[in-house]
Amino acid sequence: MSSIGDAYLTRDGLEKLKKELTELKTVKRKEIAGRIQDAKELGDLSENAEYAEAKDQQAFTEGRIVELENTIKNAQVISEVNTGGIVHIGSTIKLSAGSNEVQYTIVGSNEANPPQGLISNESPLGQAFIGRQVGDTVEVKVPKGTVNYKILSVS
Repeated sequence: MSSIGDAYLTRDGLEKLKKELTELKTVKRKEIAGRIQDAKELGDLSENAEYAEAKDQQAFTEGRIVELENTIKNAQVISEVNTGGIVHIGSTIKLSAGSNEVQYTIVGSNEANPPQGLISNESPLGQAFIGRQVGDTVEVKVPKGTVNYKILSVS
């Protein structure tokens, strides 16, 4: 799998994080600094809710900036190489589960969004499919019990 600190991202996911980082550094920081300055001008900081809220938001924003910088620095971009039908991070898989067909793309945990069909390589579902291939039947334990998925295609 990944070593500590590695973040698997698609190219799009990496670009989204870079845009968020730029937005936080260039726009959000200035906005918060302005709010803090405005709050300071209101007087006594010990009972100033606007000041306390702005400082909290500043701390959250700075924490997010550090988190994004680390994620981007340690990012491993998921290659879109055809692996001969074997499921890997970045694969889009079509599955059948009984009479239902579903499609998932296996992504790193930073991009996971199950309602949109993006499942984490670290999730039980994602882990169950990694290394499997078209035609394999995979048994996955889910909160409601066990589901058998048949891999119909891998791209």
